[in-house]
Amino acid sequence: MPDVPSESYVIGVDFGTLSGRAVVVRVADGAELGSAVHEYPHAVLTDALPDGTPLGHDWALQVPGDYVEVLREAVPAAVRAAGVDPSLVVGIGTDFTACTMVPALADGTPLSEVEGLANRPHAYVKLWRHHAAQPHADRINQLAAERGEAWLPRYGGLISSEWEFAKALQLLEEDPELYERMDRWVEAADWIIWQLTGTYVRNACTAGYKGIRQDGHYPSPEFLAALNPAFATFVADKLDQPIGELGSAAGTLSAEAAAWTGLPEGIAVAVGNVDAHVTSAAAQALEPGQMVAIMGTSTCHVMNGAEVVEVPGMCGVVNGGIVAGLFGYEAGQSGVGDIFAHYLRYLAPEFTHEHLTELASRQRPGEHGLIALDWHSGNRSVLVDHELSGLLIGETLATRPEDVYRALIEATAFGTRTIVETFTAAGVPVSEFVAAGGLVKNSLLMQIYADVLRMPLSVIGSDQGPALGSAIHAAAAAGAYPDVRTAAAAMGRKETAVYKPDPEAAAVYDELFAEYTKLHDYFGRGGNKVMRTLRSIQRRVVAA
Repeated sequence: MPDVPSESYVIGVDFGTLSGRAVVVRVADGAELGSAVHEYPHAVLTDALPDGTPLGHDWALQVPGDYVEVLREAVPAAVRAAGVDPSLVVGIGTDFTACTMVPALADGTPLSEVEGLANRPHAYVKLWRHHAAQPHADRINQLAAERGEAWLPRYGGLISSEWEFAKALQLLEEDPELYERMDRWVEAADWIIWQLTGTYVRNACTAGYKGIRQDGHYPSPEFLAALNPAFATFVADKLDQPIGELGSAAGTLSAEAAAWTGLPEGIAVAVGNVDAHVTSAAAQALEPGQMVAIMGTSTCHVMNGAEVVEVPGMCGVVNGGIVAGLFGYEAGQSGVGDIFAHYLRYLAPEFTHEHLTELASRQRPGEHGLIALDWHSGNRSVLVDHELSGLLIGETLATRPEDVYRALIEATAFGTRTIVETFTAAGVPVSEFVAAGGLVKNSLLMQIYADVLRMPLSVIGSDQGPALGSAIHAAAAAGAYPDVRTAAAAMGRKETAVYKPDPEAAAVYDELFAEYTKLHDYFGRGGNKVMRTLRSIQRRVVAA
């Protein structure tokens, strides 16, 4: 290992939806020696700003100061838990939820921290699951299709309301004064690196998947002007920035950030990345055909391919989007763990996940007589429509809470099968399915996925996949390994084929999946637009 001491460590920091976690990892073998978690004090703002200013429907905001607290609290705590000498830490890497957007001044100050702007919703971070920009995404998609924009097929024919351009267009049209005051529209994945190094570098991953950057170019000024004349210079004025390749160093740790973290000033800081994409390295799943599903509040599906193929409804294909030398594909489900949590919180509050899982595990596939659509947070892939909503069919007076709970798990598995089959049909076959994230701890869920997919499920060998992946990228950025692939081979870990499909269960799930697909196409492809109509009525009534 050139350029670093034989006894050395790296830090991986994973910024999730509700918390940030730091892990101390040994460079030589990837051993995780200590970790710490810091919950965001403000969590997710969906109803009101901290001062009580109300928010609209489908808003989801965060407070950027919460992210800095993770650096101040979780990183030193993880180093203490590991019992290592901070002077032996040679690099730090981070990952973030994708398309969590920070409106900032030229020096990186978030607008929400500017005097007089704390009561302006658009001044805050728009979390990935902020879906209030769906009408703006619809306009972008319609115009791109009419003009035959070359970049549109790279995103399966549709871009999402979660992404950079839709959210920025919403900001411009709903608060033009704030849009003018904003100097930079920054991915949180890059903003946190800016705080660590003092340098703003865009990472190639989010620029490609969420920023519509393909073959070195963003959508043209002409296209943007057709959306709104004031949007014509958005890329040049507020978005464009030097691109950093994954696994390289964005800079070195500043004196200020060294004081926050207790780490040595001047160590390597890896280019920012996305939680899902870094996990591929941690799971040793960087070769074509290995699909990694990072399963938590939502699920992101990522895999590599040797060439560009147009996959309907994918979130994007980006050259080097996961690892250098291959085309990285992304798809996903906007709600998975969130759906189960919502069910318990509002509809079955007297139960726990563990108890419902135990009751549901006593059932055979098909026994409850239910089928659900997993669109409680809209559909990310393959329909790319966040106006869609959840559905439960088959409920009777005999239906019990565990029946619905199992049906919701099965619905998310059917959603994943829809994605896998869409990729395979498009010429990007999935040869191995690797599960990561918090939901891998639920053995019933994992077995249902194996049965529904009719595939063995491999499982990442770490409880902190994104943080480990970020640490692997930090090791490469520090020069401990020549590249991410080499680092992943030494530091990543995976358990192969832990869950195997049961043929009898799989046969029943084939029947249920056929019915799921009929509902999926009927409500999702225009056969019945009741879900969009309900959303429209809801917005009108709430606004009134």
